[in-house]
Amino acid sequence: MSTVLITGASGGIGYELAKLFARDHHNQVLAARNADKLAQLATELRTQGVTVKTVPLDLSTPLAPKFLFDQLQTEGVAVDILINNAGFGAFGEFAQMSHAEIFGQIQLNIIALTELTRLLLPPMLARHSGRIMNVASTAGFQPGPLMAVYYATKAYVISFSEALANEVRNSGVTVTCFCPGATHTGFAKRAGNDNSRLFKQLGAMNADKVALDGYRAVMEGRTLAISGAHNWLVAQSTRFAPRKMVTAISRWISEPTR
Repeated sequence: MSTVLITGASGGIGYELAKLFARDHHNQVLAARNADKLAQLATELRTQGVTVKTVPLDLSTPLAPKFLFDQLQTEGVAVDILINNAGFGAFGEFAQMSHAEIFGQIQLNIIALTELTRLLLPPMLARHSGRIMNVASTAGFQPGPLMAVYYATKAYVISFSEALANEVRNSGVTVTCFCPGATHTGFAKRAGNDNSRLFKQLGAMNADKVALDGYRAVMEGRTLAISGAHNWLVAQSTRFAPRKMVTAISRWISEPTR
């Protein structure tokens, strides 16, 4: 049985992914901030006959990724599949945001994801086997006024993942970048944009459907996958529209409904 490490596993897409991997008999390492939710999920997953290790920690702290890796090394746990799912966004104008909101997003969405990938990829390459899925967002295909840092971090994830997928081609290791659109999770409430046009008028997908798209993408070894046909169309349209128009529309959908 292979072992999958899922970050941000205590809710939303990460929670649904954990259930899918357990269904197909993958042992699991689950990392998230909420120890109680992790424990509840572990109990649920163990009924599927898999082993589950929980690691409650905040990956937005600089030492957390290395701490997690060292703990797995000490316990002799080899990670066959890495799901970099943890991430958060914050709504508001950049100049008004706190230092913690700005650099917390960069630390979690970019640095922790990059560090875990750097730590776990070499052992996969040595075994000529492994899968990595970095969860980005359709936000990464355009600038995002009122969520400028979040959109920019997801653009990094897309670019980084596609480049890495090319570097490891024919190695036995695959790298997938998964891009959900708006999804019904706790993300929007934490970000402060749950009253935006995006969530109130344009609609969001259910987390279980999104997770299934992501699960299929990583197991098939696809380089880039976008969840939902409408999200795919939006992502493609940004390639051809004038950049100022794309940015203006991006702001419009992020603004609160009146």
